Amino acid sequence: MAAPVIEARGLGLTFQTNDGPVHALKDVNLTIDKGDFVSFIGPSGCGKTTFLRAVAALEHPTEGTLTVNGMTPDAARQARAYGYVFQAAGLYPWRTIAGNIKLPLEIMGFDRAEQAARVDRVLELVELKGFGNKFPWQLSGGMQQRASIARALAFDADILLMDEPFGALDEIVRDHLNEQLLDLWARTGKTIGFVTHSIPEAVYLSTRIVVMSPRPGRITDVIESPLPRERPLDIRDTPQFIEIAHRVREGLRAGHEHV
Repeated sequence: MAAPVIEARGLGLTFQTNDGPVHALKDVNLTIDKGDFVSFIGPSGCGKTTFLRAVAALEHPTEGTLTVNGMTPDAARQARAYGYVFQAAGLYPWRTIAGNIKLPLEIMGFDRAEQAARVDRVLELVELKGFGNKFPWQLSGGMQQRASIARALAFDADILLMDEPFGALDEIVRDHLNEQLLDLWARTGKTIGFVTHSIPEAVYLSTRIVVMSPRPGRITDVIESPLPRERPLDIRDTPQFIEIAHRVREGLRAGHEHV
């Protein structure tokens, strides 16, 4: 049996502040296997983003263990094990879309021909072929987020970490990008960790849904999705989908009751 891609055991993370310690995560136990699409959902401040940042070595746990591809998060970062997509697209306005996507490749020392080939490939993956010479301000918000995803995919890491990438977009655009993301996941076989506040989004996208409680962030439920991998948008109207969404909602409510 293959080792987990991400494994947390007794994970805790406490921030020291001027007003005293803030317990962001407590006793988190979770394994994420290769090819999983795992969504993290919970109220604001429950530690969803903190957990993702700990996986990316942007925060450091104060208790327990966390491994990524069997190594420490710092070692995984140095091994370029993951791409990270933030809430805001974070594109440099003075660089073209292709120039933004190239940036990590330039830093990693890929030659120009390889950079160009990778940019072409990921632009096609996110359906932005022909937009490489545009500047970010010439693209809609949804297109900018797709460019941000392309940048995270450019160096072909096996893990994609996504922190509420569609939270600021309107519902129609969000639905379309959800469909595109599922298609992208099916074509690439990436392991995806995805933070969201949206119950329908979590249920639609995921193979597993991790429900978290208010601070200190703990896991109150892990829901294995019985939905098929091929998911048209109208699957959201099925009794099975509604039943999973209800369980997520109940898990969120239970988490609040135990605070």
